[in-house]
Amino acid sequence: MNRVPAVAVAERAGVGVDGTARPSEDVVAVLPNAVVLLDGATTLRPGLRGGGWYASRLAGELAGRLMGYPSMDLADLLAAAIRAVARDNDLLPGESPSSTVALARWDGDVVEGLVLADSPVVAVTTEGVRVLADDRIATLPRPGPGYRERLRGGEGYGDDHVAALRTSAASFGRLRNTEGGFWVAEADPDAAYEACRATWPRAEVRQVLLASDGVSCGVDDYRIFPDWAAVAALATSDGPDAVLDAVRQAEEDDPDGTRWPRPKPHDDQALAIIEF
Repeated sequence: MNRVPAVAVAERAGVGVDGTARPSEDVVAVLPNAVVLLDGATTLRPGLRGGGWYASRLAGELAGRLMGYPSMDLADLLAAAIRAVARDNDLLPGESPSSTVALARWDGDVVEGLVLADSPVVAVTTEGVRVLADDRIATLPRPGPGYRERLRGGEGYGDDHVAALRTSAASFGRLRNTEGGFWVAEADPDAAYEACRATWPRAEVRQVLLASDGVSCGVDDYRIFPDWAAVAALATSDGPDAVLDAVRQAEEDDPDGTRWPRPKPHDDQALAIIEF
């Protein structure tokens, strides 16, 4: 008989692009049959609602559908949730806030994962670690010198950095939810069908981790963890907050973004660990 999975969540707010404190834009929802982790994109356009505002509403729509329709295809479910948020809030494609999506859902036989944009789902199985990641944002060409070169050159954070971020965001915005670009939850339900998917036999799954990029950067960018097995091991031995601590300490040791150029000194962090 399958036992009920235990879920542990660690969350920590980062800072805004101006370096000031503000509430986290990551959202985690824990349900009897699923975990949802969303990372609302920081808004750089004046007058546009925040990514955290969008993520909280999308999380509500997803939670209701995951509970009410436990066997509904995950892409169909996500598309319906995106459509509902857009309809109820008069959101238009290309002119709206957005969020990544990481979903894990299970029943007696399988564990499913869905990822849209850069919030991975990682399954620790009897056959090894399986990483479900959407790397389309990471592989896009970077136009112009950009904010990363400024930071590498030692110019640090400040007004000029924010201006460079706005320029970069404008360029990337044209690639959002387009072929050859990247896909994210926003106001176009069809983006749900571009998500990365995986299914694992439940009997083989030991743990599932869901992370926002404020945590996954410790593996993908900073390399303070050699792989996701190391993340899972630390979380198991010391708890998920220890993972957040390690990433935050790396950023504290690079306060001006010279070693690891990044939009903000500290991003929001969210990590959920499901123990099967």
